[in-house]
Amino acid sequence: MDIYVGNIPWKVNDNDLKELFSQYGDVESAKIIKYRDSNRSKGFGFVEMDDDGAEKAIEALEGFEMEGRPLKVNQSKGKTPETPETPETPETSE
Repeated sequence: MDIYVGNIPWKVNDNDLKELFSQYGDVESAKIIKYRDSNRSKGFGFVEMDDDGAEKAIEALEGFEMEGRPLKVNQSKGKTPETPETPETPETSE
C-alpha cells in the first residue's frame, strides 16, 4: 500500500521516514518529495509497505508529532490525470 505523509519537518530525510514507519512493518520504500532546483523538501512524501503494516502505521502515526509538527498520514490516492480524457467524437460525413 502506498501511504501519503504530509506536514513533514524539512530536516527529515528518506531514512528518517523509513525508520519511523518500519516500526509497523516491512517498508519497501520511503521518499521525501523535493524541489528540483533547490533539492529542499516540499514537506511531504510517500511510504510503500505491506497492507497490514500500512494500516497499523496509518492508525498509529496520523497526528504523530515529529519535531513539533503533527504528521498527516493516510492511504495515497494516487496520481490523477491533469486533464480528464474526453471521448472521441465520431466523424460525420456530409
